Amino acid sequence: MLGLLINEIEQKEVEYLLRRELEELLMDLEDHRIDHMVKRAMKERYNILFQLFRRVANENECLKYMPKRSENQ
Repeated sequence: MLGLLINEIEQKEVEYLLRRELEELLMDLEDHRIDHMVKRAMKERYNILFQLFRRVANENECLKYMPKRSENQ
């Protein structure tokens, strides 16, 4: 396990960067031109970034980006 000490300004910056990346991934996942294999990798990346986002964002913000459950889960 690793620890990280950051101040409030740095926390807000990390939260902002993660939020933008999550939004971009959500937008790309909606694109029908992207291959299924690429989308699967994008979903894995989304889940990792969401786990990081949960550590810096408040509960209401996390609910906005909560990953959708797929049919096979």
